[in-house]
Amino acid sequence: MSQYRHHLPQLDDRLFLTDGGLETTLVFHQGRDLPCFAAFTLLEDAAGTAILQDYYIRYLDIARQRGLGFVLETPTWRANPDWAARLGYDTAALAAANRRAVALLAQLRRDYETPATPLVISGNLGPRHDGYRADIRMSAAEARDYHRAQIGTFAATEADMVSVLTLNYTDEAIGIIRAARDCGMPVAVSFTVETDGRLPSGEPLNEAIQRTDAATESYAAYFMLNCAHPDHFAHALQDGEGWQQRLRGLRANASRRSHAELDECTELDAGDPLELGDQYRSLRLRLPALSVLGGCCGTDHRHVEAICAACG
Repeated sequence: MSQYRHHLPQLDDRLFLTDGGLETTLVFHQGRDLPCFAAFTLLEDAAGTAILQDYYIRYLDIARQRGLGFVLETPTWRANPDWAARLGYDTAALAAANRRAVALLAQLRRDYETPATPLVISGNLGPRHDGYRADIRMSAAEARDYHRAQIGTFAATEADMVSVLTLNYTDEAIGIIRAARDCGMPVAVSFTVETDGRLPSGEPLNEAIQRTDAATESYAAYFMLNCAHPDHFAHALQDGEGWQQRLRGLRANASRRSHAELDECTELDAGDPLELGDQYRSLRLRLPALSVLGGCCGTDHRHVEAICAACG
């Protein structure tokens, strides 16, 4: 357990939902062109903002109907300097985009939060490079410097925490956690794994979490897994191992395809929502600390509804 006391409602013993695959929903279901897979660019005008607002409302309705909490993740997975530069954003424009993302979710919280459905706003980060490949890496110190600006922007907004999805090696995770601590923000760290249950860097999941905690005094509020099918990592979970208590979030794919296969897909593989819900239920029996449930690439509201039915 973390020695730090982060005041986040999803750390209590109740279930929270989060959304599914934002970018794949926009691209494959709504026909949106997302250069660099960047959803935050939709915030540039009222029409794009309305698309994002409708996306979140569909999930918030599920949470309210079920009386469950919800973690609202900003659509900023690509809103870091390297990716933004490819899209023509300078430092000031990028910071403004991250602030607009939080403002959208803050308005949704004012409109939709109830005592039975607490809403948490999380400023979402992505990896500096390709989330599926670990061939370009930073030291922990470089990662701390690189991600601090985006985390600092979120810290000055109504965001309650920050999160990072699809990390594939531990040094970037360590740097992000240290930057979050610098900014006084709770942070959730989500690793992705290949079909063998190891990070793309080759690190076993348990060692990645343990090494990251050891290097950061267990500052992270919790860890997550995302962008992998349950069949890819279920075998890596050994009953009774203490590090599993740090796993509180799961955003799995419904597709069994590998990262390399997903990269080549021209059609969406949405898998089977009901099967995914059943797999989440089985995983919660093995990982009782799991409290934040959603989806990743290829999943949508149908998958989250199935997860609710199986786990609520």
